[in-house]
Amino acid sequence: MGSFSIWHWLVILAIVLLLFGTKRLKNLGSDLGGAIKGFKSAVKDEDKKPDDAAATGTTPDSLAHKSVDAGRVIEGEAVSRNTTQDSSNNKPS
Repeated sequence: MGSFSIWHWLVILAIVLLLFGTKRLKNLGSDLGGAIKGFKSAVKDEDKKPDDAAATGTTPDSLAHKSVDAGRVIEGEAVSRNTTQDSSNNKPS
């Protein structure tokens, strides 16, 4: 009783088909497939970019900006706003 038989899976499949319909499930499958293809192409593009940057000797823009701001110190005071207070408490007397 701990594992599902083929009949259990068929009943679950029938319930899912009745609830969502075949058109919605088909659209879900095609959307999922498109997302996977996009992810794979993005991973392949990212694999190629470091090789190209190393060959040309250039650094990405994000790293170039970090080196400019490395010595800067920003002074200030952190303040938090309490938006749950009644607005009458904020008025000067």
